[in-house]
Amino acid sequence: MAPLKKQIQIEFSQDMVKQPLVYQLNRKFDLMINLRAGQWTEEGGFLHLELEGDQEEIDRVMTFLRDQGVDVREIAAG
Repeated sequence: MAPLKKQIQIEFSQDMVKQPLVYQLNRKFDLMINLRAGQWTEEGGFLHLELEGDQEEIDRVMTFLRDQGVDVREIAAG
């Protein structure tokens, strides 16, 4: 079965700005992560990520991010 692609936006607070979230995703999960856009300051920010892999692994990533206190939402591709 072909890998699934899902685009998400994560928003994070000032407390999370210095956390290595993308690094952790690369180390902990078996999927490809493409950084599509982002903006952040010392007060917080957002990243638009494209995740490519199987649905179970994508679901695990989304759960992990929410458990870290990150707001996660799926967005339409394009």
